[in-house]
Amino acid sequence: MRSDLARFARGFVYAWNGIRAAVKEERNFRFHLCAAFYAFVAAYWAGLSAVETALIALCVAAVMALELMNSAVERAVDKPDTTHWWTAGAAKDMAAGAVLVMAIGTVIVAVCLFGPRLGVLWAAFTARWTRPVGILLSLLIFSKFIFQSSNSTQKGEQPNGKTDS
Repeated sequence: MRSDLARFARGFVYAWNGIRAAVKEERNFRFHLCAAFYAFVAAYWAGLSAVETALIALCVAAVMALELMNSAVERAVDKPDTTHWWTAGAAKDMAAGAVLVMAIGTVIVAVCLFGPRLGVLWAAFTARWTRPVGILLSLLIFSKFIFQSSNSTQKGEQPNGKTDS
């Protein structure tokens, strides 16, 4: 019983490690994290209902989950042997396509929810001078966060710490 519980708990540790690795090594995942922040700020400023905010949260979670799966597929099929290179490339493209499809769906949901509230959003954005300044500063910080390079990839190392040879 105790070992089953320990194995179950270890699964959460592995999942957390995967998310940490994605934040550290995957630019697109960092972009989606930042976009999620702005989506939730907009939801708050627009006064979305709990159900509408839950819909935004579900879309955000789906895009980020698919981004994690895309990254997993890319790593799993990286550097295939020459007999499997085409199928590996197709698998990577399909995984990226899944992220794109969900991202487009998320934008459609956002347009439906925020479109009728653009006036409310603009009024909330301009209500205090600190809000535009805060958004601008966050854009600067987030752009640095999104386009950062991990130290390991700068030194020619693979994510698992091995060097390219």
